[in-house]
Formats: sequence, structure tokens, C-alpha cells
Amino acid sequence: MSNLVSGTTLAEIAALIGDVARANMLSALMDGRALSAGELAFHAGVGAPTTSGHLAKLTEAKILAVEKQGRHRYYRLATPAVAEALEALMSLVADGPKRHRPTGPRDEAMRAARTCYDHLAGRLGVAIADSLVARGHVRLADGAGLVTPEGDRFLCDFGIDLNRKSGSAQANAFGAPVARTLDKGSRPLCRTCLDWSERRHHLAGRLGAELCRHLLERGWIERIKDSRAIAVTPMGSAGFAEVFGFVLE
Repeated sequence: MSNLVSGTTLAEIAALIGDVARANMLSALMDGRALSAGELAFHAGVGAPTTSGHLAKLTEAKILAVEKQGRHRYYRLATPAVAEALEALMSLVADGPKRHRPTGPRDEAMRAARTCYDHLAGRLGVAIADSLVARGHVRLADGAGLVTPEGDRFLCDFGIDLNRKSGSAQANAFGAPVARTLDKGSRPLCRTCLDWSERRHHLAGRLGAELCRHLLERGWIERIKDSRAIAVTPMGSAGFAEVFGFVLE
């Protein structure tokens, strides 16, 4: 039986997301990794009992999914659709009334490069999308994307095989599993995602996820602890200039 979307059910989901502590937990999970209850309690600024209650509600509503690893339990966003909904809400917030809040280095780091679930966003994500489109490797229209034959060859030479299947979980610095790359056919190959800070599109879908994974493995980018922000390494700066033709300011 499918759920009917009504005002009541929509309000129930909105209320779950609308709690400040739960919103902070969901924001922390937007980098695609699975986190423990203790890590999420840190991001939410609440105690363990309160965290357990929040996680139970979000899991029951299928906003979060639980992965068990030995005696430990880790929580992640249940589906890419949840991440897309959260990113859309962030765009609404960015367009809303301006609130006075001093900005700091972390804000600039997020705008420069960050993860949006399992793909790259910010100036870096948009620059990669622009490069692939300008060189004819990808065509974008109405939220969808097409990888051209030239693009497929370019990606293969770069080390990305979009035809492979991947179901194995990776682990983050805490030993928690990273959200899995979905098998071929279960997720769009290429789609666009509106970047809330740049107001332009970056790449999502399997292509976006594989690009992020591959750039991390090559050491061109690295995660910043306790943040969705991504740092571009010196190797990455040289690589993006040589392979993609841009220099990230």
C-alpha cells in the first residue's frame, strides 16, 4: 500500500525535520557518511537519552536508516531523496529573510567545497560541472544529464567506470560505514542538483557520487573533521587545473 501525500502527512514529516536538534543531526548526515548516536548527539548539542528519542522518530519515519557493525549502530540518511529534500530546504533558507549571524572560516569553507550527500557541491562542484559541460563530456537539460561518448572515454581515462557495480560499504575515520554507492540501474546516471550557495547546478546521481569517491581516493580532496566542508589538496589544485582546466579561488 502506498502512502497518500496529504497536508497531514506532509506536516508530520515537516515537524520531524523542523526540530532544531533533529535538523542539526540531518545536516551532519548530509556528507553521506553514517554516524553513531554519540556523534549525532555532539552535532545536535543534546544528551544521549534525548538523542535516542530523536533517532527513533526519524528512523520510524524512514528519514534515517540504521546500519549495524558489530555491537555498534550507525545512522545515515535513508535515501538520496531525503538528501535532495534537505538540500532544497537549504536553498529556501538561503533565499529567505537575512538573519544577522557573524560569518567565519567554516562558512567560507562550506561555500568553497562541501559534500551534498555523496557528491560535491559549492564552487568546486559547480566548477567541475561547468568544465564537463564546456568540453562536451556532459549535456544538461531540465534537471537531467547525459554523459556523451566523449565524456565516457574521458571518465574512463580518468579512472571512473560508470558501468561497474559497487555494493560494498566504505568506512569513515570513526570506522562507521559510508553510504553505499547504489548498483547500476537503481539510481540515475547523471542529474543536476541546485547548489544553495552558488545558485547554479552541480552534478548528482551516480556520476556525481563516483567523481566524489574517486577524487577522495586520488587525494585531490580531503574531508574536514566535524564538517561537510571539503579541502582541496595541493595535488588537487594542480590536478583540477591540468585535467579540468580551472583554478579554484
